[in-house]
Amino acid sequence: MTPSDSPASPRTWKKPPFIANPVIRYGIFIVAAIYLVWAFGSLPFNWARISEGLPRAARIFSGGFPPSLERYELLLTGFKESFQIAILATLLGVFLSIPFAVMAARNIAPMPIYVIGRAVIIISRSFHPVIVAILFVAAVGFGPLAGILTLTLYSIGFVGKLLAEEIEEIDWGQVEAMRAAGAGYIATLYYAVFPQILPRQVGLSMYQLDSNLRASAVVGIVGAGGIGGTLMNAFGRYDYDFAFAILLVIIAVILLSEGISGWVRKKIW
Repeated sequence: MTPSDSPASPRTWKKPPFIANPVIRYGIFIVAAIYLVWAFGSLPFNWARISEGLPRAARIFSGGFPPSLERYELLLTGFKESFQIAILATLLGVFLSIPFAVMAARNIAPMPIYVIGRAVIIISRSFHPVIVAILFVAAVGFGPLAGILTLTLYSIGFVGKLLAEEIEEIDWGQVEAMRAAGAGYIATLYYAVFPQILPRQVGLSMYQLDSNLRASAVVGIVGAGGIGGTLMNAFGRYDYDFAFAILLVIIAVILLSEGISGWVRKKIW
């Protein structure tokens, strides 16, 4: 028995480094540190304005406590509109994302259709919902229609991309079995593709509804309906106590929606 095989010899486990090459590993850290120093040094921070803004921020926060629910009718109306926008946009977005996901899946779509599907998804994901909301407000006017169109486009980009990737990772044996039995393209999608992505589709739909609930408050700030408009009006009138009440209710609604979506996912799976 050699000394290395002796049971008395200690053996310690060391976590392997993320990057094995020490030159590359420490070089990345040095480059990142240099970049951070350069970025902070080159950005135009106005420290005088920041110092003047701190008392104003303290005044805003102090004016927001305790939160006020005296005008709860406005709060309920705004949240009702936000819920309507989020639900309608999620239903439309998820429904429209399915054909675009099929078009954007390389394993089941020919190249010209694949390019069109990917282009639609990429364009839908290229802009923040606030920018899209500004464009739709200019096109269709202020109100919930602009918010519905904005979040529908946002849902198509997000759900369509993930569904297309899910389709590209399906078990191809079921597709080959359907084709061997003489099934057409639509029948193959219905019986071999969609059943494999259905659990993922349900999960994405629930997540997108949560996301649209949050986004409906944001797009309302630019006039696309929902509670965001009420929030901006409260800040514009310096009603900080009412504005903070709206923010607290938004947090409570998102927490409630997270709990409901988690319960639904457990029941499904």
